Amino acid sequence: MTKVLNRDADELTVVAMSGGVDSSAVAAMLHESGAPVVGLTMQLWNQRRLPELVPAAAPRQRCCSADDVYDARRVAEHIGIPHYVVNFERQFEETVIRPFVEDYLAGRTPIPCAACNNHVKFDQLLVTARQIGASRIATGHYARIERNSQTGRWNLFRAADHSKDQSYFLFGLTQEQLAHAEFPLGKLSKQEVREMARRSHLPVAEKPESQEICFVPSGNYTDFIEAYRRDQGVGGAGTSSSEAGELVVTSGEVVGRHSGVQHFTVGQRRGLGIAAPRPLYVLQIDPEARRVTVGEEKELWRDSLEARDVNWIAWPALDEPIEAMVKIRYRHEPAAARIEPAGEAGVRVRFDAAQRAISPGQAAVFYRGEEVLGGGWIL
Repeated sequence: MTKVLNRDADELTVVAMSGGVDSSAVAAMLHESGAPVVGLTMQLWNQRRLPELVPAAAPRQRCCSADDVYDARRVAEHIGIPHYVVNFERQFEETVIRPFVEDYLAGRTPIPCAACNNHVKFDQLLVTARQIGASRIATGHYARIERNSQTGRWNLFRAADHSKDQSYFLFGLTQEQLAHAEFPLGKLSKQEVREMARRSHLPVAEKPESQEICFVPSGNYTDFIEAYRRDQGVGGAGTSSSEAGELVVTSGEVVGRHSGVQHFTVGQRRGLGIAAPRPLYVLQIDPEARRVTVGEEKELWRDSLEARDVNWIAWPALDEPIEAMVKIRYRHEPAAARIEPAGEAGVRVRFDAAQRAISPGQAAVFYRGEEVLGGGWIL
């Protein structure tokens, strides 16, 4: 039997305040409940570092910008709680940005938000929280945490509002991290949260949601990768000819050339740079051979995958095959599959029905009903 275990209401709680309506509503909720609260905003990336990427027009909403830091401070002042900015730029670059760039160059499609959750928000921020006497971190994530009274493990569940559910990005959290995390919005809808912000007269009550990755202000991942590599002294203006390669079909026939595998993801249709009598999609990326294989849409479907570095939440490890529902990307509808152990911290997933555009670097997250069993990185 699973139930929620109440924690000490007098414990100091850190709210990770991004400057958006969700985390601001969390801060207001906890403060109004009488709990001692401190707001911390993470400084993750200096937007001035790569000034050529900042668009001339006003950028689309994204988290962690300078304006967001200002908004978080305004909210904290409005509700009357202490607020501090903590600089995690070095840790963020090491654990999120560099792997992001390396993954694209290796033909994978990374998920920086999941990496940030694992290595910064519920790791470095927890260290800082403990240093100021806090025992838990509350965030604006739409997900739920409950403790199983029989196993003693902390379990992760989808949010009540499935349209806002963010459990996919949280599959990597450890038992230690889950034990000190709070998701107060897990049982609420976005509309309810917005109304709550309005009733509390929060300065960000009408603020649009963030849409882009926080360190890519233009939304163009390739431009960011090339600018970051120049910043690191790798490459010059434009793409090196040593990174160029062939576009081929599954028969091996060369149908075009490309300027670098970082321009492609599995399932991509636009921007291939070739004319064909029928739509073509990226099927496979071979970074060592600098070869990108393209083909028809029907060739994108696969009935199995392998995943590495699997983190299990519901139990310590997988000892025997199980049946579960599997998501292979955030907006993917979970599909029925059989999950089998495959080496150390690895699994093989066999779907009941083939799935479209299984992309290396994305996460395969395993569900049983509302519960997140665990997840790993697709090979």
